[in-house]
Amino acid sequence: MFGFEDMLHSEFAELPFKIMFYVVIFLFGICIGSFLNVVILRLPAGESILGIGGSKEEKEKASHCMTCGAKIRPIDLIPVFSWLMLRGKCHSCGQKISPRYPIVESLNGILYVLTFAVLDINVKSIITCVLMSFLIVIGFIDWDTKDIYVSMLAVILILAVPLHLFYSRENGDVTLKSRIIGAFVISVPFFLIGELSRPIIRKKFGEDFRAIELGDSMLMFAAGAFLGTQAVIVSTFIGIIVAAVGGLIVKAVTKDSKFAFGPFLAIGIAIGSLWGSQIAQWYLSIPERLSGQ
Repeated sequence: MFGFEDMLHSEFAELPFKIMFYVVIFLFGICIGSFLNVVILRLPAGESILGIGGSKEEKEKASHCMTCGAKIRPIDLIPVFSWLMLRGKCHSCGQKISPRYPIVESLNGILYVLTFAVLDINVKSIITCVLMSFLIVIGFIDWDTKDIYVSMLAVILILAVPLHLFYSRENGDVTLKSRIIGAFVISVPFFLIGELSRPIIRKKFGEDFRAIELGDSMLMFAAGAFLGTQAVIVSTFIGIIVAAVGGLIVKAVTKDSKFAFGPFLAIGIAIGSLWGSQIAQWYLSIPERLSGQ
């Protein structure tokens, strides 16, 4: 699209160009990741994300060490590299800085690079990068608060519109029918499981919660509209497997069997957005390959 299709995958693409391109994309990704850290931290706290309209106290708090009050220097704001140079500590008091900050920044940069490496340079890659950033925010906030914001899901749903209009029609990607079915094929079963499990859990454990929360169902509704039927099914399957492993680890560490499902679904959606259709086609072709032996 726009003359850039297959630029990275072309046999004529030179290695120096690819390396330079991926380095630029990674640096851009970690800069966006730095902003994602702000969103993850401030959105649940109800604070100003862009620094507009926030109180004087909030702005001061955002630019100082929370332990000693030392002002954060501009050199300390370089994504990933500042944390490494400071060895994860405040330059003034030596208090440890959470490794989550460089993790989020690096993760966003890596996902951007991976997206372009898999999908090449096109509209789908750009839109998918936006999806990846929102999945990071959704996953980390849900992990912290066990809450998924509808506004975040609305953006994913909206992203499906330009993806379909400017990419699918020309490239034979996911059809409108597949997106509509995809929106309901996982979200409806998730919703029903949540509704049916709620009275059972309340009766057995005396707690009012669902086996699958409403936010998880809504997440898969938005993801299904974005990915289409096959990819969202693959994403769900991967998310459930990762959640099963992660749940065992969480229970072993915290002795608590309750954990946020959203982060694991986000991992599945990220994988599904890059390889979902290919994995589905590979799986569906197994009987044909076996019969050919």
